[in-house]
Amino acid sequence: METQDIDESLYEHYFFTADSGQQALRVDKFLMNRIENATRNKIQQAAKAGSVRVNDVVVKSNYKVKGGDEVKVLFTHPPYENLLIGEDIPLDIVYEDDALVVVNKAAGMVVHPGHGNYNGTLLNALLYHFESLPLNANDRPGLVHRIDKDTSGLLVVAKTEKAMTHLAKQFFDKTSQRSYYALVWGDIKDDTGTIEGHIGRDPKNRLLMTVFPDGDQGKEAITHYEVVERFGYTTLVRCRLETGRTHQIRAHMKHIGHTLFGDARYGGDNILKGTTFTKYKQFVDNCFKLLPRQALHAQTLGFIHPISGKSISFEAPLPNDMLTALDKWRHYAKHRLD
Repeated sequence: METQDIDESLYEHYFFTADSGQQALRVDKFLMNRIENATRNKIQQAAKAGSVRVNDVVVKSNYKVKGGDEVKVLFTHPPYENLLIGEDIPLDIVYEDDALVVVNKAAGMVVHPGHGNYNGTLLNALLYHFESLPLNANDRPGLVHRIDKDTSGLLVVAKTEKAMTHLAKQFFDKTSQRSYYALVWGDIKDDTGTIEGHIGRDPKNRLLMTVFPDGDQGKEAITHYEVVERFGYTTLVRCRLETGRTHQIRAHMKHIGHTLFGDARYGGDNILKGTTFTKYKQFVDNCFKLLPRQALHAQTLGFIHPISGKSISFEAPLPNDMLTALDKWRHYAKHRLD
C-alpha cells in the first residue's frame, strides 16, 4: 500500500490503495488508520461534502473498503506558504552561534506545520526568532531532523546553507550522536542490548511503524539500549540511535515486548505489566495523568560543528513530567507489597 500527497498548494490530498487482503472496513475507519490527526468527524464531514472517493466514485462514510480499492480524500487547508509564518512562541535555546542553534523542544509541540497542526509549531517559532533560514530537502526552513510531537528534547537547526548541507550529511551518514531516555513497560532482562530490525509502515495501520526482522520490508534500523533504573513493572532505559527511522525507539521497544510507558499509539497507555490490585491501577492512572504522553526524551545530541570542525555535544535534563512520574515509580518500587 502506498500513499502520496498530490497537491499541497490548495488542498491536502491523500491517496491509498487497499491491500489485496484488506477485510471489509468502513472508509472512515480505513482513513483514520492512515491519516495522522484526522478525526472521524472530519472524515465524515469530508464524505458529506463529496470529498471521499473510492475508485473515482463519491462514497458515503459507511462505504466498506475492500482489497484493491483506490481511496482518495481531500481536506481544505491554507496554502502551504501561508503556514510558514513566524509566531512569537518562546524557545528554549540551549546553544546558538552564527551557523546553528540547538533547541530543547517541549513535549506537545509539533516540529513543522502539517495536517491538523497549521500553527503553533517549532518551525513557526523559529521563523519568528531567526531570519532567512535555509531550506532543507523538503523546503522546510532550518530543519535538519525532527522528533515526534509528544517527545521532548534536543534538535539542531541550521542557520546557513553551509550548515544545512554539513549537518544533513552527518545525519544521513549516521555520524551524529543521539541518545534518549525512555520509560518502558516490563523488567528488561539484560542490562544492555541491541535491537536490529528493519522498520516500515504497518500494512494495516499506516500511522504505526512496525518491525520486519527478516529485512524483507522497511529500512535498516539499529537501537542500542542500557538499563538505567529498574522499577519492577517498568524500566528506565537509555537508548542510543545508530539509525534515525520514524518512531524507531517506539517501534523497536514494542517489538521486544517493552512498549513505552504512556505511548497511546502503540498501546502503552494501558496497564501492560503489574497486578490486578485496585490500588495499583489507581497508581498507574495517576502516573498517566502526570505524564500524558510517551515517556521519551531526546537527552543528548552530538555532531561535528560545520564551521570549526570540532566535535560538540549537548544535554537536556529530563522534563518535570518525566521526573515526577519516575519519582512515583521509584517510590512504588521501594514500598510495594505485591
